[in-house]
Amino acid sequence: MGQDQTKQQIEKGLHLYQSNQTEKALRVWMRVLEKSADPAGRFRVLGCLITAHAEMGRYKDMLKFAVVQIDTARELEDPDYLTESYLNLARSNEKLCEFQKTISYCKTCQNMQGTTVSLQLNGQVSLSMGNAFLGLSTFQKALECFEKALRYAHNNDDKMLECRVCCSLGNFYAQIKDYEKALFFPCKAAELVNDYGKGWSLKYRAMSQYHMAVAYRKLGRLADAMDRCEESMKIALQHGDRPLQALCLLCFADIHRSRKDVQTAFPRYDSSMSIMTEIGNRLGLVQVLIGMTKCWMIQKELDKALESIEKAQELAEGLGNKLGLLKLHCLCERIYRTKGQQQELRDHVVKFHECVEEMELYCGMCGESIGEKNNQLQALPCSHFFHLKCLQTNGTRGCPNCRRLSVKPGYV
Repeated sequence: MGQDQTKQQIEKGLHLYQSNQTEKALRVWMRVLEKSADPAGRFRVLGCLITAHAEMGRYKDMLKFAVVQIDTARELEDPDYLTESYLNLARSNEKLCEFQKTISYCKTCQNMQGTTVSLQLNGQVSLSMGNAFLGLSTFQKALECFEKALRYAHNNDDKMLECRVCCSLGNFYAQIKDYEKALFFPCKAAELVNDYGKGWSLKYRAMSQYHMAVAYRKLGRLADAMDRCEESMKIALQHGDRPLQALCLLCFADIHRSRKDVQTAFPRYDSSMSIMTEIGNRLGLVQVLIGMTKCWMIQKELDKALESIEKAQELAEGLGNKLGLLKLHCLCERIYRTKGQQQELRDHVVKFHECVEEMELYCGMCGESIGEKNNQLQALPCSHFFHLKCLQTNGTRGCPNCRRLSVKPGYV
């Protein structure tokens, strides 16, 4: 298959894919991969296969094609191709919750920069790295990466990237419980879709609606949360987007749990868990198990709650997800307090505070914890964040956290 025929077949596959004929598109692209003698064409078709498998949640296949793409990039001896292929490798590992590997491959991308195309990928590299740091609950570094990605998006007038970063920032602030910002950023993403997204994939609209639903639920606006989540789920079902279907089912379950309707919540959690297991989203599984634990606690089935916690703890430890572990220690504390088991209670209180210290989840001004309840937060240019009210009350001549880190311990 020559260069021109390769191009025609790739375009044919793209047309089928955009018409929701995914399996036919995959067959066309696989034929190109088998028969084309053009390395640049093979590289492009591998990019199509990586994107398609990512959207279907077939992350192991996505990773397999990313590895093949690196070999093709080396054959082409072009740094732009190599940077793009390492970014795809990073994104594949991010989806499979291999966060340390993601960070490592993103750093490889950054070290290879230099040409125009590579520089344009900088924003996507920063976004993927930010998502990985967020998975590890390394909040300052995550925020630093997201802000860098946002700067690249603005400098290159890349509205699609800006939309994706806004969704990640919504997720970031939902985790540390600044629910106003958790809603603001996906609303901004939805605005970008409305203003610029005529030719974009519908996944951008679905993604912004899902993150709005999460924020609305956290704010107690359950009817709004349900509306947004239903819209996101409708698009996810139309496009066979399994990862988003799993997240929407989790959100539906959380909404029902917030209404104390655990009988409706449980089947949603089970369905979400089934898809999360199928696609390999272990971080999602931790969130599902935390939701199920809370349902068991509502029903006062404390032993079943502890069983869910044990499964979630094993997953969170394997991922290095410190925020998940903190939440689980907090739930154990409540269960053992109810059971009157003082030693177990004390153990989890200690572990809870160790997690808070490790993640620096406290305000460097007032010393109170961050992420315990809904609070407005403000980040300084160094990406350390504080209670907004503390910054307004005390002002700052530089970051107190950075000042503390720069003071070397003296000899006693």
